[in-house]
Amino acid sequence: MTNSLTPEQLRRAPKALLHDHLDGGVRPQTVVELALEHGYDGLPTTDVEGLSHWFFDAANSGSLERYLETFAHTVGVMQTPAALARVAAECAEDLAADGVVYAEVRYAPELHVESGLTLPAVVEAVNEGFREGEKRAAAAGTPIRVGALLTAMRHAARSMEIAELAVRYRDDGVVGFDIAGAEAGHPPTRHLDAFEYLQRENAHFTIHAGEGFGLPSIWQAIQWCGADRLGHGVRIIDDITVGADGEATLGRLAAYVRDKRIPLEMAPTSNVMTGAATSIEEHPIGLLRRLHFRVTVNTDNRLMSGTSMTREFVQLHEAFGYDLDDFRWFTVNAMKSAFIPFDERLALIDDVIKPGYAAIAAEG
Repeated sequence: MTNSLTPEQLRRAPKALLHDHLDGGVRPQTVVELALEHGYDGLPTTDVEGLSHWFFDAANSGSLERYLETFAHTVGVMQTPAALARVAAECAEDLAADGVVYAEVRYAPELHVESGLTLPAVVEAVNEGFREGEKRAAAAGTPIRVGALLTAMRHAARSMEIAELAVRYRDDGVVGFDIAGAEAGHPPTRHLDAFEYLQRENAHFTIHAGEGFGLPSIWQAIQWCGADRLGHGVRIIDDITVGADGEATLGRLAAYVRDKRIPLEMAPTSNVMTGAATSIEEHPIGLLRRLHFRVTVNTDNRLMSGTSMTREFVQLHEAFGYDLDDFRWFTVNAMKSAFIPFDERLALIDDVIKPGYAAIAAEG
């Protein structure tokens, strides 16, 4: 198969996205308009282009903590049902236009109650927005399915409430649960009661681990908390030794993650910006793909990282020479790892993803 792929071909390639934050992918224009509409005066600038640059520059610090500070502004304008529904609808539209056919988009309901909304009202507004976005995308000829992941903040104490919310709405657009926020000093085991509750309820969850902190965070997420997937998981590389001959030796934890096919939700651009990886070319995804870990490609925060799924694919194509077979592999990995029923995952793989890649391959 040819190794020469255009950005347009990669945009049209069907993509599956497991790790995308709703408050990290707001359109800059929407941030400005909602700020004016709701009297939010905290923006560094109301010039749309200038604001877009500000988000990228502030996030591109090499520090996860500084990166996370940028979210005060997007969350600040997402405090009403109308604002939440608008952002969710635009998210679905933007992802669909980028060739994403399935997405799990996460957000923390507890961050959107500053103006008096209840947690259920937040979830219902976002769900309404995703359904509207799906309708618009279908009308535009770019169908997408979006599922919500409800996130609890790891430095707070509302994880059980959010876990119960995820179970309450799991038949109405919510597909799973997550914890996020600064890893250092906030181990996932602090939220063990929430994870044990979810397991008893046969519910799915992923955990941010191995991004801002190392192997202990990954170990706790899997072996103590029972995570179905790892958000990022970049530092699993610390448990792999590569010899002078290029042969890799896996430690016990790395071998367990690979052998159990635990999905790694990797976001190359974001990982470089937060200092979890030194560059795209040196990103652990290269080695982990070669070793056949269950690697997936994700955007994390499209606004802060100035990225899209297409841009992530283009960068990986340039850095590692990945071809259509590789990108189909990443996409099928993601679809296999999604939190929707098996038959629905299979239908997307067989009826949408594989035919889509075959059509692009046929272009030569």
